Amino acid sequence: MKEPVHIGRSPSPEPDLQQLMGSVALGDQEAFAAVYDAVAGPVLGVVRSVLRDRAQSEEVMQEVLVEVWRTAARFRPDRGTAINWILTLAHRRAVDRVRSVEASAVREHKAALLDQLPEYDEVTEQVQTRLEREQVRRCLRTLTELQRQAVTLAYYRGLTYRQVAEALALPLGTVKTRLRDGLIRLRDCLGVTA
Repeated sequence: MKEPVHIGRSPSPEPDLQQLMGSVALGDQEAFAAVYDAVAGPVLGVVRSVLRDRAQSEEVMQEVLVEVWRTAARFRPDRGTAINWILTLAHRRAVDRVRSVEASAVREHKAALLDQLPEYDEVTEQVQTRLEREQVRRCLRTLTELQRQAVTLAYYRGLTYRQVAEALALPLGTVKTRLRDGLIRLRDCLGVTA
């Protein structure tokens, strides 16, 4: 059997990620650099297989490696290998990104739909206004002529009690009484509760 031929430096042995993770958990930056060098490629591969977008994949890879630095103490060698733990973090983070992007797209779509809808139904509003106007006209017809004139001048033309009295050539007290009686009859006719 032939021995493999190596050109250049002899290959360095694979770093022991289990031991390095223990050192990273204690804040050893050199150990983290070694972990980073050993896992950056596989992490990017896993993330890229989920996200497909290179820029987002690189961003998520960086997030995963920062998470490895921050949470290295959570790694439990008795539960599996360091590389599997890190790749699991990477896969979860990538899936979270996909869900976040999808949720954002759904929110934007809903917001766009809301922007297209009128704030109120114009046809319903017009019909309602027309019905209310017709009901007021019908109720105005139930008033006496003097009540109807006083209400029309005061509320549709905006005249004061004194101006209504002058326009109808009536005493101010009479106008006030006719307005009060007319408004009570309108309220009752329209079904307004006081």
